[in-house]
Amino acid sequence: MPPVFPMLTVLSMFYYMCLRRRARTATRGEMNSRRAIESNTRALPINVEIVQYAKEVLDFSSHYGSENSMSYTMWNLAGIPNVYPSSGDFTQTAVFRTYGTWWDRCPSARLPFTRTPSTFCSQDYVELAFEEPVYPTAVHILETYHPGAVVRILACSANPYSQNPPAEVRWEILWSEAPTKVNGPQARQFTPCIKQINFPTNLIRLEVNSSLLDYYTELDAVVLHGVKERPVLSLKTSMIDMNDIDEDEDEEKFACGMDTLNKQFSIVTLREWPTNGYFDKLPYELIQLILSHLTVPDLCRLAQTCKLLYQHCCDPLQYIHLSLQPYWARINDTSLEYLQSRCTLIQWLNLSWTGNRGAISVSGFSRFLKVCGSELVRLELSCGHFLNETCLEVITEMCPNLQELNLSSCDKIPPQAFNHIAKVGSLKRLILYRTKVEQTALLSILNFCSELQHLSLGSCVMIEDYDLIASMMGAKCKKLRSLDLWRCKNITESGIAELASGCQLLEELDLGWCPTLQSSTGCFTNLARKLPNLQKLFLTANRSVCDTDIEELAANCTHLRQLDILGTRMVSPASLRKLLESCKDLSLLDVSFCSQIDNRVVLELNANFPNVFIKKSFTQ
Repeated sequence: MPPVFPMLTVLSMFYYMCLRRRARTATRGEMNSRRAIESNTRALPINVEIVQYAKEVLDFSSHYGSENSMSYTMWNLAGIPNVYPSSGDFTQTAVFRTYGTWWDRCPSARLPFTRTPSTFCSQDYVELAFEEPVYPTAVHILETYHPGAVVRILACSANPYSQNPPAEVRWEILWSEAPTKVNGPQARQFTPCIKQINFPTNLIRLEVNSSLLDYYTELDAVVLHGVKERPVLSLKTSMIDMNDIDEDEDEEKFACGMDTLNKQFSIVTLREWPTNGYFDKLPYELIQLILSHLTVPDLCRLAQTCKLLYQHCCDPLQYIHLSLQPYWARINDTSLEYLQSRCTLIQWLNLSWTGNRGAISVSGFSRFLKVCGSELVRLELSCGHFLNETCLEVITEMCPNLQELNLSSCDKIPPQAFNHIAKVGSLKRLILYRTKVEQTALLSILNFCSELQHLSLGSCVMIEDYDLIASMMGAKCKKLRSLDLWRCKNITESGIAELASGCQLLEELDLGWCPTLQSSTGCFTNLARKLPNLQKLFLTANRSVCDTDIEELAANCTHLRQLDILGTRMVSPASLRKLLESCKDLSLLDVSFCSQIDNRVVLELNANFPNVFIKKSFTQ
């Protein structure tokens, strides 16, 4: 019988290595508690736990509500719960702008960036400030309707209430997971197991992905538990998850890759290697094709292996399309400086969510575009709060070929800055959702950017006369295919008539929460007759929509795919049946809070038209 001692020795060494790894990751605050030690770790008894609700909402990417009210806005996340533990659709909760995959299946949908890491799936975010900085021990999220959207929880080292700006801003992931579909829309308290970090925080960020949800997720409050002193971990460990070894290595690789992004781009000399392996024998184009599947951190790591691969990883052809949004927490002026030599041919650039809290300066952004902007066709800058008038001026001067510009939720840009956009006559897509664009600047943009095909003006509260804006669109923007006028406060049947007459290629129109439109004026029937190519029409919360409007849509807009008539009291089941019979491509029909459409009718329509998602929301 062979001796067992060598095997025992190997197992003992392996167990020792596991303990060393666990102790090391715990020390540097990178232990992921949701999957790691189910142990006897305990904080010192003198460390009393502090429980606090969010004091303030600092930033967010979108919300369903208006900028001038509290209903369905992110601001409802501040303070104690308003709704929980009740379930249902309540105006006192925080609701993001989108859900499901419907927004990816309409004419305004944008092509995704390749090379996005599989671990990054966030679509929206909200940042919350708390009174006291603490070492987090738990985060409770009170979800009151269609839970399951939260995919990441992060903590920041910066204190938003400190008078002195920090020398360095660090973000740590407390918890992260792929989106999951939760059975049922009922309320719940979501308390994922979070990892420990080595700094106190009073700034928590939630990132969400609503693609698997059947309706808008609604959040009521966030509770942060923590202690003032850093917890000391016990050495007692009851069980180690063997999957941690690979997962911890992935985390280390990610951190290493992002450090490389900031440090290794500038490497100009490499050790002389006697051979490049078999890569020397491959065609240049084939190596380029292989490397095109790597993420940016992977390219940075690979560039350090040999001179041949360094040359390939630095080739500007690898950076034709570049999304830095997944790495928003680590992108700064240094990153952009190191990327400059590689991005001279860049055509698509995504800097959404990056640069906030001083990470990217106006001068750093300007230097980058002066070197890399000449070939840019698409520029994504959503939630870029570092942007100012100088930045927009540089964009218009350095990017003569720009066709798509996304400034969604860039609410720090001053109103007068938007005048510069009118200089980019080649624009085909412009997203100004939740910006401070004013009427004069917008009229100038519409006058000079006649190639526009997609325009978003949702929640632009500084525009005084939407009828005038609609008239200018009808006169100048003949190629317009999609238009978002979500929550525009003063458009009337006159503006709608001008729009429908001049922009007859429209395939998508969002008139949700436009209170000045009344069906009795004939504005909706006029739309249906003038815009036969409509595929998406949102008339959300317009209580005047009636059977006549639905029947006109059924007769004239047979390509309709998405229709939202939430809140109407005037639509009967009979007109909906006509619509469903006529519009064979219809896939989404929202009849929430439609008083004549009860659950029995919805069940009947679902049975007869199984390919249509018919949504009926409720409040209890």
